[in-house]
Amino acid sequence: MNTPAPRAASMFEQIGGEEPLRRLVNAFYDIVETHPDGAPVHRLHREGFGVAHLREAQFEFLCGFLGGPRYYAERMGHSNLRQMHAHVAIGQDEVLSWLRCMVRAIEASGIPMDVAPGLMQHFIRAAEALKNRP
Repeated sequence: MNTPAPRAASMFEQIGGEEPLRRLVNAFYDIVETHPDGAPVHRLHREGFGVAHLREAQFEFLCGFLGGPRYYAERMGHSNLRQMHAHVAIGQDEVLSWLRCMVRAIEASGIPMDVAPGLMQHFIRAAEALKNRP
């Protein structure tokens, strides 16, 4: 009799669920708002809805993106990352700014360091896919 292989833990589960993810998102936006590495991303957000709105939206999105509850998709009807950012001019400066801030946020929020490289792989793929200008 074949026993099914155990399911691999989602990245959401590997980081510890909602509480660590919320710490990560808050640390990320604190860095975006205050650190020079965050200036390109902060500029984009000041032109849009502002950072306060984005903390909750990013938390909701990342829950589903990382394999947890799909709060964003349930609220918005989709979780298409490219569609969400189609109106935003994103080039290499913005991608690098976002990724640098996320590395700092992972370090600041206590995400397990053995999980951090896999988490960053998810973020790198997503950030690179959002580039829509040279």
